Amino acid sequence: MDAHETAVAAVAGRVQEFHAAKTPFRVYHGSTNSTRKSDRRRDNTVDTSLMNRILNVDATRKTVLVEPNVPMDALVDATLRHGLVPLVVMEFPGITVGGGFSGTSGESSSFRYGAFDATVNWIEIVLPNGEVARASKTEKPDLFWGAASAFGTLGVVTLLEVQLKDAKRYVELTYRHVKEFDEAVSILQAETAEDAPNDYVDAITFSVDSTLICTGQLVDTLPQGATPKQFLRARDPWFSVHAQRIEKRLQALASPATVTEHIPLVDYLFRYDRGAFWTGRYAFRYFLTPFNRITRFLLNPFMHTRVMYHALHQSGLSDFYVVQDVGIPYAQATQFTRWLDQNLPLYPLWLCPLRVRRAAPDARHGLHAEFGDPGAENLLNFGVWGPVSFDRRECIAQNRALEQAVHRLGGKKWLYAHAYYTEDEFWAHYDRASYDALRKRVYDKVKVDVEAGGGGQGVVDGVAVGLYKVLAGGDYLLQKRRTDALEALKNE
Repeated sequence: MDAHETAVAAVAGRVQEFHAAKTPFRVYHGSTNSTRKSDRRRDNTVDTSLMNRILNVDATRKTVLVEPNVPMDALVDATLRHGLVPLVVMEFPGITVGGGFSGTSGESSSFRYGAFDATVNWIEIVLPNGEVARASKTEKPDLFWGAASAFGTLGVVTLLEVQLKDAKRYVELTYRHVKEFDEAVSILQAETAEDAPNDYVDAITFSVDSTLICTGQLVDTLPQGATPKQFLRARDPWFSVHAQRIEKRLQALASPATVTEHIPLVDYLFRYDRGAFWTGRYAFRYFLTPFNRITRFLLNPFMHTRVMYHALHQSGLSDFYVVQDVGIPYAQATQFTRWLDQNLPLYPLWLCPLRVRRAAPDARHGLHAEFGDPGAENLLNFGVWGPVSFDRRECIAQNRALEQAVHRLGGKKWLYAHAYYTEDEFWAHYDRASYDALRKRVYDKVKVDVEAGGGGQGVVDGVAVGLYKVLAGGDYLLQKRRTDALEALKNE
């Protein structure tokens, strides 16, 4: 713990410097799986990139004590040595524990356990004045749940205790093809019911009348004669390509059938890494390269998500794509699919059942405060990813149309990606009252005792606007070209 405490002291000291100077700052984590841009410099940044240690795996309590910049593959590797695995594992190995906590990360086990933040017991956080605090679901729950959705605007998370469960060697994965989307929704609800035996559930919609549902259970042994199916080696198929082959095979059968495979646990958890689900296909198309088994093998070093995210940021191509995950109530899922098919047919779509209820005594805090309500419901996450137009105005219009459709249907858009809302639209989607109240409590605790100046924005209003701008533009000020483009659209 000595190295950790030294690192926390350095972070706290740096935050104190910015606090004394009344200067806003950015946090540098060392990597990102967000598509938003950022403007970090040495003089405006708190560097937490070296906070990447796993401090302790407690096999008895089934918890792991971990710094925020530990990536998923390192976390899984460390816990598997003790026969344990995190309850929710983000499916890109480079996503960090801290990123999962602040980014509403839901994966194929989230129908049972919730988003990744719900599997964290407590956090250590450096507040805006440099004070180090601890918050959990029972101790300072407002700070805990607020930090889980505030993208670092409440402080810098420096340590987390994450829940684990017993691991097994394989995931027995069963594929089922469904033609009618209404039926697919019903099956997903049944497979994620409280008494369902599944450990993992997701689905891929290849077209409006073709969905492949994938249900997985942890097992330790293989059936006699079975061979594990792997997806992480260069010679292995991309999981998305393999799944599409199964979809075509099942679709051609006259009667309903299933296919069952046994996948090593780590291969299952990170099955979408190579090719970043299926978006890697667009790189082949962009560079006019054939998309086949040989080219995928030869270009494999470039087709992992760590490399692809770096290329996405360097190229600026995310400005011309839709890269969004949205949660839609089950009752509106078919309507939303039809809207996508007519307006934004970016197939395949990823479907992931997500439990948004926060199982805690006092969980109604932060941007997603409504998730703490007793009546909070499950959502069906749609991953909508793909190129739209190299006309920037058209791309903005399509992204805004998607946001508006989600809002009309009572859904939520997760905020790891670009937000195209106006400020008023943003706060119509997210719980400003809860966020403002929490920010005010934090501010009252850490504020500098000086005479108030006249005029200008109030503190709570100012930080709320700051949050909106961080999420919308990746910086405390909106990217200029995005603002100009939005203004141009408004004036038409």
